[in-house]
Amino acid sequence: MNSNIILLLILAVAILGKANSVAIATCILLILKLIGMDKFIFPYIEKNGMNLGLILLIAAIMIPIANGSVTIGDIKSVFTSWIGVVALVLSFIATYLSGLGLNYLTVQGQSAIMPALIIGAVAAAAFLGGVPVGPLIISGILALFAKFIEK
Repeated sequence: MNSNIILLLILAVAILGKANSVAIATCILLILKLIGMDKFIFPYIEKNGMNLGLILLIAAIMIPIANGSVTIGDIKSVFTSWIGVVALVLSFIATYLSGLGLNYLTVQGQSAIMPALIIGAVAAAAFLGGVPVGPLIISGILALFAKFIEK
């Protein structure tokens, strides 16, 4: 019952913050729990959800390449511009941090911080117009802080 209350609080924050993806994900989890399917589906989602979500996200990002709206000429020009080089460097850093964050949340077992990450992301979406896709990167930054503080 305690987990239902936490999920309901996250749902409320997501709805207030207009973070539809978080609200939908939370509703799906609540429904699965309420109909008793959580024992069967949660382990699969926990084990494979990150990879499946990342595959879908990356596929969606690569659609302009796949449908031909981004050409080889576009790619050449972007890598010879300052913004393309900065995008490459920032992408490298963000991907590294996401990997650290995924490890921190899963392998190191720090998943209890997820509500704070979600609420922070939802608040940024609500008040700053952001998109709540940053919990992995944020947890990567947190993992770096924790590593330096614990030394």
